[in-house]
Amino acid sequence: MIILELPGHGQAPAQADSGTFEGLARSLDDWLIKENLTGIDMVGISLGAGLVLEMARRGRAGSVVALDPGGFWQGWERTFFRTTITASIALVRALRPALPALTRNVTGRTGFMLQLSARPCAPDPGFVLNELQSFADTPTFDSLVKDLATGPMQEGPATRSTRVVIGRGRKDRPCLPQQASRAKAAYPEATMHWFERSGHFPMWDRPD
Repeated sequence: MIILELPGHGQAPAQADSGTFEGLARSLDDWLIKENLTGIDMVGISLGAGLVLEMARRGRAGSVVALDPGGFWQGWERTFFRTTITASIALVRALRPALPALTRNVTGRTGFMLQLSARPCAPDPGFVLNELQSFADTPTFDSLVKDLATGPMQEGPATRSTRVVIGRGRKDRPCLPQQASRAKAAYPEATMHWFERSGHFPMWDRPD
């Protein structure tokens, strides 16, 4: 298993175009070719889900599992996504000195996680703190949100040799459930799997 840090995330330095979906797709495509890993099976979540779908479209992936992919917003959904996510991360940054105490508190933890999780008080406080700090520290976060909210809708389909599974949470708020039909239209060969009682990150709410 290879866990990849995208440019501008974690310890990976950002590149000039890392604040856009197309830029990250280019970086991932180049890396797969450089490492002679084209055709490997890929799993992605959220932004990563959109990227593995793009690799499937380009014929760079084997089987693909895309969990709650973005890229299928339309109309008011784009404004809703951008406004709510931008406000949330601004709040996290403003309250950063108090985050350790706030995430240990059930009410504080619930407030921070309500947008992303169907069980916002359930995650471990240390885990929540780490995730929030990671979001706040991502230098390309704001530019990526803007690009995703204003850019073109995700394109498909995958090449014929690629098997695609798209998983979606019934209570996903950043990527609303009605977007599933657009994902299926773009990737008609995909198998759609629904996670009941799950928000944007199924591995948080439905780890089983």
